[in-house]
Amino acid sequence: MTTLADRPVTASTGSFKLSMLLNDSRYRSLTFQFIALIAIIAFMAFVGGNLVRNLTAAGLNISYAFLGEPSGYDINQRLIDYDSQSSHGRAAVVGLLNTLLVAFLACITATIFGVVAGVLRLSNNWIVSKIMAVYVEIFRNVPVLIWILIIFSIMINVAPSPRDFRGDDATASMMFFDTIAVTNRGVYLPKPIWGDGSMIVVAVLLASIVGIFAYRRYSRKQLFDHGKMVPVLWPSIALFFVPVILVQLILGNPITLSYPELKGFNFRGGITILGSLIALWFALAIYTGAFIAENVRAGILAISKGQTEAAGALGLRPNQIMSLVVLPQALRVIIPPLISQYLNITKNSSLAIAVGYMDVTGTLGGITLLQTGRAIETILLLMLFYLTVSLLISFFMNIFNNRMKLQER
Repeated sequence: MTTLADRPVTASTGSFKLSMLLNDSRYRSLTFQFIALIAIIAFMAFVGGNLVRNLTAAGLNISYAFLGEPSGYDINQRLIDYDSQSSHGRAAVVGLLNTLLVAFLACITATIFGVVAGVLRLSNNWIVSKIMAVYVEIFRNVPVLIWILIIFSIMINVAPSPRDFRGDDATASMMFFDTIAVTNRGVYLPKPIWGDGSMIVVAVLLASIVGIFAYRRYSRKQLFDHGKMVPVLWPSIALFFVPVILVQLILGNPITLSYPELKGFNFRGGITILGSLIALWFALAIYTGAFIAENVRAGILAISKGQTEAAGALGLRPNQIMSLVVLPQALRVIIPPLISQYLNITKNSSLAIAVGYMDVTGTLGGITLLQTGRAIETILLLMLFYLTVSLLISFFMNIFNNRMKLQER
């Protein structure tokens, strides 16, 4: 016999009443969320109003007019045109782009280091697994600032200076058919020169990348639907290079290269990657890669051993088992902590000031702040920038994470 206490509690029906905002389960959570939102807005309004009143009493006011004033300082590494007569606003944009550049490079490199180290830590080869274990323990237990300074010091003291490349008795030489020079001032690379028809080459390159993804999807479909192994590596390489080379030849090489040359006391031409950028980039990559390696190892160990045994029974090779069976499932465990590591890279890039790399903290939060004295304005802009970047990284990584989740029927 079913009693009244055994019956499930259901939402009341009928016309809407104000009491339902607290008594009805359909509206109670929304009511509390709305109250919490109003409380947060009121608190922020109180803090902001208090700040404005205190600044007014002290004879100060919040103004961002200084962003249009000439900066008066130079930036050594930049992605857009800039000189000392440019505005503080443009200097902030240059620093912002420098931050995004090193964060992007470090995220990509750290992921490669972490995946490789995490997989090799589980290798049956005792020496390989122990070497990877030493890498993980050393790099993740030493502060990243120390690694930045160590790598920067190595570049300054070990790499040759530009004068070592000069003359018949030169003690240093350029690499890769005299196209790349590695010095204690930085690395000098060939720079593309865009001519007529170059956009066609870029369009073909983008189409080739899309074609590679489409081909890889086709190969996986052939494997999972028909059990047929389709080669992936060499066709992908051919799809990437062959169309671009053919278009270059047909259009008469619209994209050419400007090579670095030693002129005077330094190399001229090409692209310059300063030692400060390289030190920051690799320090963040190897430091965060050690943490990612542990995330990868944990994700692989979370997969049942029966999956590996079943794949082996089907005749798959060890590398195919790892790339086609284990890692795709392990990503569901790896991605959530991976988001935190990408956020740490972005925030740790603010240590760039230690080696003179002018990121947004060094420009807007450093020299601009000191010259203008606008501490509140610059700090608010820095907070807004890092908050926006962190939220965007979390947003896109969460989308990817949701796509990797198991789909329930």
